[in-house]
Amino acid sequence: MSAHTVATARRTAPASWTALRRFLALDAVVSGGNGLAYLAFSGPLGDLLGVGRSTLLELGAVLTVFGLAVGLLATHPQPSRTAVRAVIDINLGWTALSVLAMELWFEPSTAGYVWIPLQAGTVALFAVLQFTTLRRIPA
Repeated sequence: MSAHTVATARRTAPASWTALRRFLALDAVVSGGNGLAYLAFSGPLGDLLGVGRSTLLELGAVLTVFGLAVGLLATHPQPSRTAVRAVIDINLGWTALSVLAMELWFEPSTAGYVWIPLQAGTVALFAVLQFTTLRRIPA
């Protein structure tokens, strides 16, 4: 490795860790916020989206716990690569399951047909941002 490469890696690593932590924190806020909304307003949101109240309660609990866990991970100066990869994998799984659920199990309303892909796309974007940022950090 050349001196220039080492110097560049030293300069970009702290910035990349900061960016990764910010993407994790944003993921935590959005996921946790959705979870709390699903828990607090499962009836009206279920009616609006065409998704059952009990389903939204379960998803709300999962998202709230996930948001807390990702938020905790974001507080670490250098989050565990393994934990970040797990978050990325969970986000990708959520994205795929959201679209599958919309087509195979749910009978969403028009609002649901807009909301479900929109939130799935947002989660996929988090996964892409987290993945590309993690790759920039030297091992």
